[in-house]
Amino acid sequence: MVGDSRIISRRQFIITTATGVAIGLAGYPSFLRAAEEVDLAVIFGEPAAATRKALEALGGITRFVKKGQRVVIKPNMSFAKTPDFAASTHPLVVVAVAQACIEAGAREVLVLDHTLQRAELCLERTGIRDACKQHVPGVHVLALQDRKFFREIRIPQGKVLERVEVLTDILDNAVLINVPVAKSHSATGVSLGLKGLMGLIWDRESFHSQFNINQGIADLATVIKPQLTILDATRAMVSGGPGGPGDVKKPNLIIAGVDPVAVDSYGVGIVPWYGKNFKGRQVEHLLEAYQRGLGKIDVEKLRIYKGTV
Repeated sequence: MVGDSRIISRRQFIITTATGVAIGLAGYPSFLRAAEEVDLAVIFGEPAAATRKALEALGGITRFVKKGQRVVIKPNMSFAKTPDFAASTHPLVVVAVAQACIEAGAREVLVLDHTLQRAELCLERTGIRDACKQHVPGVHVLALQDRKFFREIRIPQGKVLERVEVLTDILDNAVLINVPVAKSHSATGVSLGLKGLMGLIWDRESFHSQFNINQGIADLATVIKPQLTILDATRAMVSGGPGGPGDVKKPNLIIAGVDPVAVDSYGVGIVPWYGKNFKGRQVEHLLEAYQRGLGKIDVEKLRIYKGTV
Protein backbone atom coordinates (compact mmCIF):
# COMPACT_ATOMS: atom_id res chain seq x y z
CA MET A 1 0.00 0.00 0.00
CA VAL A 2 1.39 3.38 -1.02
CA GLY A 3 -0.77 6.26 0.16
CA ASP A 4 -4.32 5.53 -0.97
CA SER A 5 -3.23 3.80 -4.19
CA ARG A 6 -3.33 0.07 -4.77
CA ILE A 7 -0.66 -1.79 -6.69
CA ILE A 8 -2.27 -3.84 -9.44
CA SER A 9 -0.22 -6.58 -11.05
CA ARG A 10 -0.82 -9.67 -13.12
CA ARG A 11 -4.28 -11.15 -12.53
CA GLN A 12 -5.22 -8.47 -10.02
CA PHE A 13 -5.02 -5.86 -12.78
CA ILE A 14 -7.88 -7.56 -14.55
CA ILE A 15 -10.19 -8.32 -11.64
CA THR A 16 -9.76 -5.42 -9.23
CA THR A 17 -12.43 -2.75 -9.33
CA ALA A 18 -10.80 0.63 -9.72
CA THR A 19 -12.06 4.13 -9.33
CA GLY A 20 -12.45 6.26 -12.43
CA VAL A 21 -9.46 8.07 -13.78
CA ALA A 22 -9.66 11.83 -13.96
CA ILE A 23 -7.61 12.87 -16.94
CA GLY A 24 -9.29 16.07 -18.02
CA LEU A 25 -6.40 18.48 -17.86
CA ALA A 26 -6.28 21.95 -19.29
CA GLY A 27 -4.29 22.11 -22.51
CA TYR A 28 -0.91 23.77 -22.50
CA PRO A 29 -1.62 27.33 -23.62
CA SER A 30 0.84 27.97 -26.42
CA PHE A 31 3.82 26.80 -28.42
CA LEU A 32 5.39 30.12 -27.52
CA ARG A 33 6.49 28.98 -24.07
CA ALA A 34 9.61 26.87 -23.79
CA ALA A 35 9.03 23.28 -24.90
CA GLU A 36 11.12 22.05 -21.97
CA GLU A 37 8.29 23.22 -19.70
CA VAL A 38 5.96 20.61 -21.21
CA ASP A 39 6.05 17.15 -19.66
CA LEU A 40 3.86 15.61 -22.35
CA ALA A 41 2.42 16.38 -25.75
CA VAL A 42 -0.94 14.68 -26.27
CA ILE A 43 -2.21 15.02 -29.82
CA PHE A 44 -5.50 13.76 -31.27
CA GLY A 45 -5.55 12.94 -34.97
CA GLU A 46 -4.27 10.72 -37.73
CA PRO A 47 -1.03 8.82 -36.97
CA ALA A 48 1.53 10.72 -39.06
CA ALA A 49 0.15 14.22 -38.56
CA ALA A 50 -0.35 13.70 -34.82
CA THR A 51 3.21 12.40 -34.46
CA ARG A 52 4.64 15.41 -36.26
CA LYS A 53 2.65 17.83 -34.13
CA ALA A 54 3.72 16.04 -30.94
CA LEU A 55 7.37 16.47 -31.94
CA GLU A 56 6.75 20.14 -32.67
CA ALA A 57 5.10 20.65 -29.28
CA LEU A 58 8.17 19.20 -27.56
CA GLY A 59 10.50 21.62 -29.33
CA GLY A 60 11.13 19.79 -32.58
CA ILE A 61 13.18 16.70 -33.37
CA THR A 62 16.42 18.71 -33.29
CA ARG A 63 16.01 18.91 -29.53
CA PHE A 64 16.79 15.18 -29.51
CA VAL A 65 18.65 14.42 -32.75
CA LYS A 66 21.67 16.39 -33.93
CA LYS A 67 23.31 16.33 -37.33
CA GLY A 68 25.60 13.33 -37.76
CA GLN A 69 24.12 11.24 -34.95
CA ARG A 70 23.00 7.61 -35.15
CA VAL A 71 19.38 7.00 -34.21
CA VAL A 72 17.66 3.81 -33.13
CA ILE A 73 13.87 3.84 -33.35
CA LYS A 74 12.33 1.03 -31.31
CA PRO A 75 8.74 0.27 -32.34
CA ASN A 76 6.75 -2.74 -31.22
CA MET A 77 6.72 -5.23 -34.09
CA SER A 78 7.07 -8.46 -32.11
CA PHE A 79 3.95 -10.10 -33.49
CA ALA A 80 3.16 -11.01 -37.09
CA LYS A 81 -0.11 -9.07 -37.09
CA THR A 82 -1.44 -6.30 -39.32
CA PRO A 83 -1.92 -2.83 -37.79
CA ASP A 84 -5.66 -3.29 -37.18
CA PHE A 85 -4.89 -5.84 -34.44
CA ALA A 86 -3.11 -3.06 -32.45
CA ALA A 87 -0.36 -5.50 -31.49
CA SER A 88 2.28 -3.38 -33.22
CA THR A 89 3.16 0.27 -33.70
CA HIS A 90 1.35 1.95 -36.58
CA PRO A 91 3.67 2.09 -39.62
CA LEU A 92 2.93 5.76 -40.29
CA VAL A 93 3.97 6.73 -36.75
CA VAL A 94 7.33 5.05 -37.35
CA VAL A 95 7.63 6.74 -40.74
CA ALA A 96 6.92 10.18 -39.27
CA VAL A 97 9.62 9.72 -36.62
CA ALA A 98 12.14 8.37 -39.14
CA GLN A 99 11.47 11.23 -41.57
CA ALA A 100 12.02 13.77 -38.82
CA CYS A 101 15.33 12.17 -37.88
CA ILE A 102 16.53 12.21 -41.50
CA GLU A 103 15.49 15.86 -41.82
CA ALA A 104 17.49 16.64 -38.67
CA GLY A 105 20.62 15.28 -40.37
CA ALA A 106 20.98 11.90 -38.69
CA ARG A 107 23.72 9.95 -40.43
CA GLU A 108 21.99 6.61 -39.81
CA VAL A 109 18.47 5.64 -38.74
CA LEU A 110 17.76 2.09 -37.64
CA VAL A 111 14.32 0.68 -36.81
CA LEU A 112 14.93 -2.31 -34.56
CA ASP A 113 13.06 -4.86 -32.46
CA HIS A 114 13.80 -8.30 -31.08
CA THR A 115 10.65 -9.94 -32.35
CA LEU A 116 8.93 -12.80 -30.58
CA GLN A 117 7.49 -14.38 -33.71
CA ARG A 118 9.29 -15.19 -36.93
CA ALA A 119 11.29 -12.16 -38.01
CA GLU A 120 10.36 -12.09 -41.68
CA LEU A 121 6.66 -12.47 -40.97
CA CYS A 122 6.76 -9.67 -38.40
CA LEU A 123 8.50 -7.35 -40.83
CA GLU A 124 6.00 -8.19 -43.56
CA ARG A 125 2.71 -8.15 -41.67
CA THR A 126 3.25 -5.17 -39.39
CA GLY A 127 3.76 -3.05 -42.51
CA ILE A 128 6.61 -1.12 -40.92
CA ARG A 129 9.33 -2.25 -43.30
CA ASP A 130 7.31 -1.55 -46.44
CA ALA A 131 6.15 1.85 -45.15
CA CYS A 132 9.71 2.92 -44.39
CA LYS A 133 10.94 1.61 -47.73
CA GLN A 134 8.28 3.66 -49.52
CA HIS A 135 8.54 6.91 -47.56
CA VAL A 136 12.04 7.01 -46.07
CA PRO A 137 14.39 4.95 -48.25
CA GLY A 138 17.73 4.42 -46.60
CA VAL A 139 16.24 3.71 -43.21
CA HIS A 140 17.03 0.14 -42.15
CA VAL A 141 14.19 -1.88 -40.57
CA LEU A 142 15.44 -5.03 -38.86
CA ALA A 143 14.05 -7.76 -36.65
CA LEU A 144 17.06 -9.15 -34.79
CA GLN A 145 16.90 -12.69 -33.42
CA ASP A 146 20.59 -13.63 -33.25
CA ARG A 147 22.54 -13.36 -30.01
CA LYS A 148 25.53 -11.90 -31.83
CA PHE A 149 23.65 -8.58 -32.04
CA PHE A 150 23.52 -8.24 -28.25
CA ARG A 151 26.07 -7.17 -25.66
CA GLU A 152 26.04 -7.75 -21.92
CA ILE A 153 25.91 -4.73 -19.62
CA ARG A 154 25.76 -4.35 -15.84
CA ILE A 155 22.72 -3.07 -13.93
CA PRO A 156 24.20 -1.38 -10.84
CA GLN A 157 20.78 -0.53 -9.35
CA GLY A 158 19.14 -3.83 -10.23
CA LYS A 159 16.98 -5.59 -7.65
CA VAL A 160 16.43 -8.81 -9.58
CA LEU A 161 18.81 -8.21 -12.50
CA GLU A 162 22.57 -7.81 -12.20
CA ARG A 163 23.37 -8.04 -15.90
CA VAL A 164 21.46 -8.08 -19.15
CA GLU A 165 22.28 -8.55 -22.82
CA VAL A 166 20.97 -5.61 -24.87
CA LEU A 167 21.06 -4.73 -28.54
CA THR A 168 24.52 -3.40 -29.28
CA ASP A 169 23.07 -0.75 -31.58
CA ILE A 170 21.51 1.17 -28.68
CA LEU A 171 24.88 1.54 -27.00
CA ASP A 172 27.80 3.75 -27.99
CA ASN A 173 25.99 7.11 -27.95
CA ALA A 174 23.09 6.25 -30.23
CA VAL A 175 19.94 8.32 -29.80
CA LEU A 176 17.17 5.96 -28.70
CA ILE A 177 13.56 6.81 -29.52
CA ASN A 178 11.03 4.39 -28.08
CA VAL A 179 7.82 4.14 -30.13
CA PRO A 180 5.60 1.55 -28.41
CA VAL A 181 1.95 0.76 -29.03
CA ALA A 182 -0.69 0.89 -26.28
CA LYS A 183 -1.94 -2.59 -25.44
CA SER A 184 -2.87 -4.91 -22.62
CA HIS A 185 -0.59 -7.62 -21.29
CA SER A 186 -1.41 -10.83 -19.47
CA ALA A 187 1.54 -10.56 -17.05
CA THR A 188 1.88 -6.81 -16.43
CA GLY A 189 -1.61 -5.46 -17.06
CA VAL A 190 -0.46 -3.07 -19.76
CA SER A 191 2.37 -2.96 -22.26
CA LEU A 192 3.43 0.60 -23.03
CA GLY A 193 6.87 2.24 -23.15
CA LEU A 194 8.70 0.70 -20.20
CA LYS A 195 7.39 -2.80 -20.91
CA GLY A 196 8.38 -2.30 -24.55
CA LEU A 197 12.04 -2.00 -23.53
CA MET A 198 12.05 -5.80 -23.28
CA GLY A 199 12.22 -5.78 -27.08
CA LEU A 200 15.81 -4.54 -26.74
CA ILE A 201 17.13 -7.49 -24.73
CA TRP A 202 18.16 -11.02 -25.62
CA ASP A 203 16.67 -13.14 -22.81
CA ARG A 204 13.03 -12.14 -22.57
CA GLU A 205 11.90 -15.51 -21.22
CA SER A 206 13.71 -15.04 -17.89
CA PHE A 207 11.46 -12.07 -17.12
CA HIS A 208 8.48 -14.41 -17.22
CA SER A 209 9.97 -17.48 -15.56
CA GLN A 210 12.82 -16.56 -13.19
CA PHE A 211 11.79 -13.44 -11.27
CA ASN A 212 9.12 -10.77 -10.82
CA ILE A 213 8.66 -9.30 -14.28
CA ASN A 214 7.60 -5.91 -12.91
CA GLN A 215 10.80 -5.58 -10.88
CA GLY A 216 12.75 -6.68 -13.95
CA ILE A 217 11.16 -3.99 -16.12
CA ALA A 218 12.02 -1.33 -13.52
CA ASP A 219 15.59 -2.67 -13.34
CA LEU A 220 15.86 -2.44 -17.12
CA ALA A 221 14.62 1.15 -17.05
CA THR A 222 17.54 2.16 -14.85
CA VAL A 223 20.01 1.41 -17.66
CA ILE A 224 17.99 1.76 -20.89
CA LYS A 225 16.83 5.36 -21.02
CA PRO A 226 15.31 6.55 -24.30
CA GLN A 227 15.85 10.21 -25.08
CA LEU A 228 12.23 10.32 -26.24
CA THR A 229 9.15 8.11 -25.88
CA ILE A 230 6.29 8.37 -28.37
CA LEU A 231 3.33 6.19 -27.40
CA ASP A 232 1.18 5.16 -30.34
CA ALA A 233 -2.31 5.17 -28.90
CA THR A 234 -4.01 5.65 -32.24
CA ARG A 235 -5.35 2.18 -31.47
CA ALA A 236 -5.31 0.38 -28.12
CA MET A 237 -5.74 -3.36 -27.60
CA VAL A 238 -7.58 -3.23 -24.27
CA SER A 239 -7.85 -6.98 -23.78
CA GLY A 240 -6.20 -10.07 -25.21
CA GLY A 241 -2.73 -8.58 -25.27
CA PRO A 242 0.06 -8.60 -26.01
CA GLY A 243 -0.44 -10.60 -29.20
CA GLY A 244 -4.18 -10.55 -29.60
CA PRO A 245 -6.69 -10.90 -30.97
CA GLY A 246 -8.38 -8.65 -28.45
CA ASP A 247 -10.80 -5.78 -28.08
CA VAL A 248 -9.39 -2.79 -29.98
CA LYS A 249 -10.38 0.80 -29.18
CA LYS A 250 -9.36 3.85 -31.21
CA PRO A 251 -8.34 6.77 -28.98
CA ASN A 252 -6.54 8.34 -32.00
CA LEU A 253 -3.86 9.76 -29.70
CA ILE A 254 -0.11 10.23 -29.80
CA ILE A 255 1.44 10.75 -26.36
CA ALA A 256 5.05 11.95 -26.38
CA GLY A 257 7.55 13.04 -23.77
CA VAL A 258 11.05 12.78 -22.39
CA ASP A 259 9.84 11.13 -19.18
CA PRO A 260 8.94 7.49 -19.93
CA VAL A 261 7.07 7.01 -16.66
CA ALA A 262 4.90 10.05 -17.32
CA VAL A 263 4.11 8.90 -20.86
CA ASP A 264 3.06 5.47 -19.63
CA SER A 265 1.11 6.81 -16.66
CA TYR A 266 -0.94 9.06 -18.94
CA GLY A 267 -1.38 6.15 -21.35
CA VAL A 268 -2.89 4.00 -18.60
CA GLY A 269 -5.74 6.48 -18.21
CA ILE A 270 -6.83 6.95 -21.82
CA VAL A 271 -9.06 3.86 -22.05
CA PRO A 272 -10.58 1.24 -19.74
CA TRP A 273 -8.46 -1.90 -19.63
CA TYR A 274 -10.41 -5.15 -19.30
CA GLY A 275 -13.50 -2.97 -18.82
CA LYS A 276 -12.13 -1.00 -15.85
CA ASN A 277 -10.31 2.31 -15.37
CA PHE A 278 -6.86 2.47 -13.79
CA LYS A 279 -4.20 4.97 -12.82
CA GLY A 280 -0.46 4.73 -13.29
CA ARG A 281 0.14 4.06 -9.60
CA GLN A 282 -1.90 0.86 -9.94
CA VAL A 283 0.54 -0.63 -12.43
CA GLU A 284 3.30 -2.34 -10.49
CA HIS A 285 6.24 -1.70 -12.83
CA LEU A 286 5.29 1.97 -13.24
CA LEU A 287 5.02 2.49 -9.49
CA GLU A 288 8.35 0.77 -8.97
CA ALA A 289 10.01 2.94 -11.64
CA TYR A 290 8.52 6.07 -10.05
CA GLN A 291 9.74 5.07 -6.60
CA ARG A 292 13.24 4.69 -8.02
CA GLY A 293 13.15 8.25 -9.30
CA LEU A 294 12.86 7.35 -12.97
CA GLY A 295 9.98 9.69 -13.73
CA LYS A 296 6.71 11.31 -12.71
CA ILE A 297 3.57 9.25 -12.22
CA ASP A 298 0.79 11.58 -11.10
CA VAL A 299 -1.00 12.79 -14.22
CA GLU A 300 -2.67 15.71 -12.44
CA LYS A 301 0.76 17.18 -11.69
CA LEU A 302 2.03 17.01 -15.27
CA ARG A 303 2.34 19.95 -17.63
CA ILE A 304 0.55 18.82 -20.76
CA TYR A 305 0.15 20.31 -24.20
CA LYS A 306 -3.02 19.02 -25.88
CA GLY A 307 -3.72 19.50 -29.54
CA THR A 308 -5.68 18.22 -32.52
CA VAL A 309 -4.70 17.79 -36.15
